Amino acid sequence: MTAEGFELAPGIVLGRGGLPVIAGPCVIEGRDWLVSVGQQIQAMSHRLGLPIVFKSSFDKANRSSGDSFRGPGLTEGLAALAEVREATGLPVLTDVHEPGQCAEAARVCDVLQIPAFLCRQTDLVVEAAATGRPLLIKKGQFMAPADMVRVVDKARATGNARIAVTERGSSFGYHNLVVDMRSFELLAEHRIAVLYDVTHSLQLPGAREKESGGDRRFAEPLARAAIAAGAAGLYLETHPDPDSARCDRETQLPLERAEKLLLSALEIHRSRVAEGPWV
Repeated sequence: MTAEGFELAPGIVLGRGGLPVIAGPCVIEGRDWLVSVGQQIQAMSHRLGLPIVFKSSFDKANRSSGDSFRGPGLTEGLAALAEVREATGLPVLTDVHEPGQCAEAARVCDVLQIPAFLCRQTDLVVEAAATGRPLLIKKGQFMAPADMVRVVDKARATGNARIAVTERGSSFGYHNLVVDMRSFELLAEHRIAVLYDVTHSLQLPGAREKESGGDRRFAEPLARAAIAAGAAGLYLETHPDPDSARCDRETQLPLERAEKLLLSALEIHRSRVAEGPWV
């Protein structure tokens, strides 16, 4: 089954045979630093011949502890993302947490994203969709694929047809996530394109007391499986030095490893497209 395709960002089409990638560090750790990371990801995009949307968060509002680093905030964060866009030419994405953030974020960002824990927040989903920007809605860890159809319907009711879902795993007991590979096909049956979030699905939520743990060993096999299962694109967080990252240090991928993963995924994607639809 083929999902509904649309232009995710200028020149980047989701759901029509290409493999869009969303990549960048979890949270903005500094303006000059962010531009440097963006330039490295731009170079990666050119080497791979893959369209990449740069992502980073101005605020990580869903943290295990109040002591956790959240980011620079809306104003400074959007200014940093605007600099990345100007310096690299890459389209940029960030997540929004409150309806009042949507219009301002849409003035800077090419794509908006709804965090997984907030995917049922109707006012937020509707306000973000109403900006007219392409919208990625992360499937909550507590949501079945069929539940996301109604969430997408809320967003599309605004008149914005550029709505997609991101699969990031489902809660499996405490401190663990599993990825149901059926979700790509189940949502495609409703003409909904689904990206696979490689790194967040590796999390062990809350497993480090004051922060989430994770296990990046499984990034490659899960990414390959998702592409084979029909994911319309990949989302991953990458960092020049993950062990020193201020967020998700156990799941973000080093830039070199992220590039190798994407090259492997691209080979599988080409084979998948050549075979044609399975259903």
